[in-house]
Amino acid sequence: MDTAPHPLTGQARRLAEVLLAPHAQRVDQEGVPLSHIDALRGSGLLGTSAPTAYGGAGAPDAVAREVQEILAGACCSTWFVQTQHHTPVRLLARSDSPARDSLLGPLATGALMAGIAYAHVRAFPRVLVRATPQGRGWRFDGAVPWYTGWGLNDVMLLAGISDEAEVVFAFADARDRPGLEASPPMRLAALSASRTVSLTLDGLWLPDASVVLRAPQETWARHDAARGANASPAVFGVAYAALRLLEQASDTGTASRALRARLDEVRRRAYALAEHPEPEEHVAERLSLRTQAYHLMRTATTAAVVAGGGRTMGLDHAAQRLAREGLFLLIQGQTAQARSAHLRSLTAAVDQLRCPPLEDSV
Repeated sequence: MDTAPHPLTGQARRLAEVLLAPHAQRVDQEGVPLSHIDALRGSGLLGTSAPTAYGGAGAPDAVAREVQEILAGACCSTWFVQTQHHTPVRLLARSDSPARDSLLGPLATGALMAGIAYAHVRAFPRVLVRATPQGRGWRFDGAVPWYTGWGLNDVMLLAGISDEAEVVFAFADARDRPGLEASPPMRLAALSASRTVSLTLDGLWLPDASVVLRAPQETWARHDAARGANASPAVFGVAYAALRLLEQASDTGTASRALRARLDEVRRRAYALAEHPEPEEHVAERLSLRTQAYHLMRTATTAAVVAGGGRTMGLDHAAQRLAREGLFLLIQGQTAQARSAHLRSLTAAVDQLRCPPLEDSV
């Protein structure tokens, strides 16, 4: 028996249909506006996974995935800014840090919006940001190559690595201050609208009360790799958006039906594994489904461009935007393990395309 949709998925669909999708082309060229962030703050979606005791919705992970899929398919730039928020919320919900009581409530209700600055930790043993104990706090020095949502979010979850190879996560205000300086917004092939910058850290000091996690780098990397093996809901969101464009073309029925059926199956299997109680099990299968989702997204966005013809090269056409967004999603949240699996899959696909040798003409 079918169950009723969760209220948050309905809210996400309304936001996508009324605001995000109609303005996605303009946002892609001009940037995510504060009005979009304000709409997200008031929607309840920023508290999707936050505990109800702190003002969040406490929704199941399946609902959180569907919400992210809907938002990414409507406006990937806006999705990318807000998706940063949910990792700090989940981390705080599991923490006994003093930061939990001061920040989790405002983050759960949307009064504050968070960004993340920790992808650089995946470069270990290279240390791009050094965390050093200093007094009753930590000093952070180095460079964060990638920080999204500058000027849109209020706080950030910053990570550095200590001399003892311990990963230290702490909250900081997301603004220029002594010890913290942001670059101008980056020009990117896709999602330039997301206000992504690099950060220079020169003696940024944060108190112990702002620290939300300290863990051995090896332990953190193992958990991060397990999370990174799962297919991203955003990949499915962009793929389905491309299929909707494809289905609008008059002569693509067979292709769109075949792609949709395959995408539905990969999504079903990927989400079933994401629900598995042991996140570090079935990693090979998770990675396989992740790469299959990439291939299907790339095929769907390419098909939408092909079906639309020359007009898709205009910046006002959704097909080229979706194709660029798909290109970006190939590397978003990428771990070394996921990158290797994806490259192996691409190599195997090339091998299947080998043509038989041409016979010499007589």
